[in-house]
Amino acid sequence: MSINRSFQRTLVLAAALCALCSSAFAQPRDLEIIWIDTEGGAATLFIAPSGESMLIDTGYPDNDRDATRINAAARAAGLTKIDHFVLSHYHRDHAGGLAALTKMIPIGRYYGPNDMVELVNREWYDSFTTASAGKRSIVKPGDRIPLKGVDVRVVTANENIIAAPLNGGKTNKLCDNAAQMSAAGFENSRMVGVLVSFGKFTYLNLIDLDWRTEMQLVCPLNKVGRITLYQSGRHGGLDGAGSPALLGAIQPQVIVVNNGPKKGLGQTDKRIQPIVNMANPANYEKNSYLRMAGIAGIEGIWQGHLSLVDKDPAHNTAEDMTANLEDTAECKGNTIKAVAARDGRFTVTNNRNGFSKTYAARK
Repeated sequence: MSINRSFQRTLVLAAALCALCSSAFAQPRDLEIIWIDTEGGAATLFIAPSGESMLIDTGYPDNDRDATRINAAARAAGLTKIDHFVLSHYHRDHAGGLAALTKMIPIGRYYGPNDMVELVNREWYDSFTTASAGKRSIVKPGDRIPLKGVDVRVVTANENIIAAPLNGGKTNKLCDNAAQMSAAGFENSRMVGVLVSFGKFTYLNLIDLDWRTEMQLVCPLNKVGRITLYQSGRHGGLDGAGSPALLGAIQPQVIVVNNGPKKGLGQTDKRIQPIVNMANPANYEKNSYLRMAGIAGIEGIWQGHLSLVDKDPAHNTAEDMTANLEDTAECKGNTIKAVAARDGRFTVTNNRNGFSKTYAARK
């Protein structure tokens, strides 16, 4: 009899443990975003709650440095493959690491722009089409990247933009009398830009999109709405990009700058003369950091690197929110990571020092 009672207690305990395990596994997972240091290139890794992954761009080819860093970040996150790879455009700092990366980790499906390409960038077009043979999709605005559990929408591609507003986008009053600019080179106006939505959390990455095409995306209608986290254009340099009509319309709460020690943030905006008056949408702040810091409601700016071109503390974010402080030769390649929940709460962490801040999406 005592043996039966003992056995029954064991069964009850086992059932309780199983229930706890099932409950733990049933808990919704979060969206992870990892900014991999490519020192002025671009590589951003996403891990969906489903476990599927997506990588945007692969950095430079130099000595396989960036491919090695991407592979290390993917493996550290528990990935054995990259399910979806999005190439924004055929520039060396975005496509250069792809050939080496494909030898380090399998890639399932490739997405990118069409076959029009500037002749000077033919090498990177050939690299992409070779790697993606039989597994490539040419995307257009409105297309979805099928990252399971996350809505990834192409908003710009091949010098075209989405037809209808997303994410609550509406008429943009900042377009009135806003300054216009000419195209900043074909690759920079034709690239693949994406809007990522996960519950109340939204992320926008327009890569190197130029001022002219930005204006088409937000004028007269803001077609991407207000954004929770914005990955700064042009590696934070905003040379011929980052128009007030765009930044004022999307009103990001947090910005992550994928700059290098001597590329992007800190460089001089050469395209038009500065007029320091953010109140007028036709005017803008010349210094890129101050332009981003002047966005209404901005709560935080995180940098991949301290700018060694312009080290003025007023022109860089706080050291705790900067992943790398040194020049290329000594660079450790520290990452920045965000973990976002469906309710809009997200935490950004600096891998260099473990410093983190938690934010809540406004909508």
